[in-house]
Formats: sequence, C-alpha cells, structure tokens
Amino acid sequence: MAHGSTRPTSRDVAQAAGVSQAAVSLVLGEKWRGRVSEATAERVREAARELGYRPNLAARNLRLGHTRTVLLVVPALTTEFFAGVYTGAARVAAHHGFGVVLYPSPEGIGPARDPFASAQAALDGVIASSMAADALTAIRGDQLPLVMLDSDPDGSLGAATVNLDITDGVRQVADHLLRIGHRRFLHLAADVPSWTFDVRARELAARIGEVPGTSLLTVRAPISIDGARTAAETALSAKGPRPTAIVCDDDKLAAGVYKAVRRLGLRIPDDISVTGLDDLAIATAIDPELTTVRLDAELFGERGMQALLAVLEGREPKAGDIPVELVVRGSTAPPSAP
Repeated sequence: MAHGSTRPTSRDVAQAAGVSQAAVSLVLGEKWRGRVSEATAERVREAARELGYRPNLAARNLRLGHTRTVLLVVPALTTEFFAGVYTGAARVAAHHGFGVVLYPSPEGIGPARDPFASAQAALDGVIASSMAADALTAIRGDQLPLVMLDSDPDGSLGAATVNLDITDGVRQVADHLLRIGHRRFLHLAADVPSWTFDVRARELAARIGEVPGTSLLTVRAPISIDGARTAAETALSAKGPRPTAIVCDDDKLAAGVYKAVRRLGLRIPDDISVTGLDDLAIATAIDPELTTVRLDAELFGERGMQALLAVLEGREPKAGDIPVELVVRGSTAPPSAP
C-alpha cells in the first residue's frame, strides 16, 4: 500500500510481519509473553516501526475506560533536574503506550490550580515530587493511583515511594570533608519544608557529630543564587572562627556561596571548601568546578513510572533506593592552617 496517504493499520502490520492481527494486538499491548515467541514479538515491533504504525489509543481507551495519561507533578521547572525526571518517566511511559503530562507547581511549592476539569476522569495515575506535595491535594491527585518521589516511605500519601539514596550522598560528602581534615562546617540548608531536605540535615549532623572536635552551624536560604549569597555572606562575616567547609543542599546554593566568598576576598578551595548536591550543569560551569553528589534524574523518572505501572497492574514495585555518587572536583581541599 502507499504509506503516507493513509494511516497504517494493525492489519498492515500483521501482513508485513506475517502474523495475525490478534498477535499484533498482544505484542503492542505488551501482553504477548507466554503467547507468542520473542522472535515473533520482535518481528511485529520491527514491522510497526518500519510502517510508522501507532495504535489507535482513542479507540482502545473507549474499550478500557482509561486515558493512558499520567500526571507528573514537580516543583517549578527552575532546574534541569526535573527535566531529566520527566525525560526518564516519558521514555518508560511511551514504551507502554502512556503519555506523561508535566505539571509544574507554579510557585515551586504550594497549591496549584487544577489543570483538568476532573483529574480523576482525565488521568490514570500521578507521579509527584514531595516538594510539590501541596499541589496534589489541590488537584485531588491523592485520590488517584499515586507514586511519590523523594518522599518519606513511612509517611507517604502514595501507593509507592521511589527515592534516591540521599542519606548515602550526604554521608559521602561528610566523609570526604572529614577525611581531608575539615572540622568547622557550615550547612547552607534549603529553606523548603520537605522530607528530602530534612534527611540531608539529619544525616550531616549525625555524621559530623561522630567526630570529636567538630562544629556545625546551620543557616537556611531559599533555593536561589541571591538568597544563598546573602545567607552565606552574613554567616561568613560573623564573629568567631570561620568555617573551613560549606556543605550546600543543592548546586544552585553552592553557586551563591561562590559569589559570597569572592565578595569577602576569600578563595575556594584555599580558604574555604564548598560542596553541592545534584551535579547540575552549573557544577562544571563555575570555577573551580564543584565537588557534588551526582543524582541520576532520568533513572529517577524511569523508576517512578515503572513503580506507577506496577501499582496500576497490582504488582509490587521494585524496592531499594537509587544509588548516588560523590564527584570530587576542584572546590574541596584540605583546610589551610588555622
């Protein structure tokens, strides 16, 4: 047939692959295992790809009574981290015939307007960052199948929780700084009421507290470069011994610290070491490059979508936090002599 003039059908795919239309439905609906061979399934997928065949989701949804649409609720898209989460979630969703609608909470945190006349009618499920948890109640997303990201597994609204191993990330930062000789720490904490930031503060205090002769001062700042600069400048200008290392909850906060340190005529890492958390593009854009914890945002999104699929199918989602990795760069060095 002349492709391009008319939309390819499942019959065309069946003919090209040399199988029945029923087999095409099974393979493209991911229900083929145990019914057709792996080789046949691959042949059907290949034929569908070559023909540019897309299942008619509208017709299938009328039969299923589902829209095959998932809402991803995140804080405002001010960092590329959540773009990565979306990319990972959308990749897994597309593979299973789902679409992902991205819904940034307008103020980053706090309630948001319902983007649907009825979220329950329009959506099959929700994946939400705990940083945007307030937006959930506004759209009544907590009444739908729900997977929470970055959320307390013991107190989560969701049917499942997917987390990065932030505790281990903070432990790696603290161990690195303690090992190279730091004892006076400033924690520049994100001024956001969220479980993930509570975990950072708790773990850092515990880790540093295990070593005698250490001190830890905590200062809160909004997650913005200006907010971090102001908070760091005030803390570093205070009387008493200056901290030799500043541990930031986020790379953007670390960028603000760089500006504060320069304004005070100090140098990184000669006078003060700085660490971040996320490994955003900014981490290698600033000079010296930032020692930080690499979080795999795309894998985070993939695991979130896989967990939601498991919830929708009544399966147990994959357990275990996603590993994270300390990346040591030029912003940390042993402290200079007191």
